Amino acid sequence: MKTIQKLIASVLLLSLSLVSAQYKAFEVEVSGAGQPILLFPGFTCTGEVWEDTVTELSKTYECHVFTFAGFGDVPPLEKPWLPKIKIAVQEYTKEKQLENPTIIGHSLGGALGLWLTTEENHPYSKLIVVDALPATGALMIPNFKSENMAYESPWNQQLLEMDEAAFAQMATQMAAGMVLDTEKHPLLKQWIINADRETYVYGYTDLLKLDLRQDIANIDIPVTILAATHPYGLEMAKSTYDSQYSALDAYNIQFAEGSAHFIMYDKTTWFMEQLKKHL
Repeated sequence: MKTIQKLIASVLLLSLSLVSAQYKAFEVEVSGAGQPILLFPGFTCTGEVWEDTVTELSKTYECHVFTFAGFGDVPPLEKPWLPKIKIAVQEYTKEKQLENPTIIGHSLGGALGLWLTTEENHPYSKLIVVDALPATGALMIPNFKSENMAYESPWNQQLLEMDEAAFAQMATQMAAGMVLDTEKHPLLKQWIINADRETYVYGYTDLLKLDLRQDIANIDIPVTILAATHPYGLEMAKSTYDSQYSALDAYNIQFAEGSAHFIMYDKTTWFMEQLKKHL
């Protein structure tokens, strides 16, 4: 009898270790029941960014809320970070046998959603992009070329060597620029500070390197874009999105006027109305 109990215990431990290894690219919290939705957070953010969203959506949908490796309490991955996450999401969707899931992705999560849905024979039925572009690097870097983005660079080395006080000061400034709701500034700052430093540096290089402006022509599902207008205004936002999404045949775009990057915090009611409408 003891031998059988030990055997069962060994099998259970092996099963747990396999699950842990399989999802080392992220953690997922699942709540609710119904049509599945994958919710991808932005860079450095944990799944907590979707807390209010999931409280509402889980009433009628099955919500799979991701926190990516290197952020929050999730152990980091070795680079290349973003390609590994993409593959792991594809494996997760297949293993869980999720039928026609919707993706809702903010910032980095939106770019990841675009990348996943450019693939042939993907299982996704709908994509909602929250303030994200197919080529973040092209927005930020003059004369941008994806092939020029490298892990080893003076800027990356400076970030890796930055002391905690200087990094915290940078995080304070970044948080203030990404959300107008000042009560959320400490939360965003803490997410940045808590991020694994190499993930912060090299993972962001992965994001900047990603250029999907031509690949999005392959997307064959409904795409909704919720876009912020702060700080450059509505006309500049329209120009940027028109340019970056020009290869995508059809999409629905709605602008959250007066909102910064975290639309779910600055325009909470409007944001939820848009999700329900387009889901």
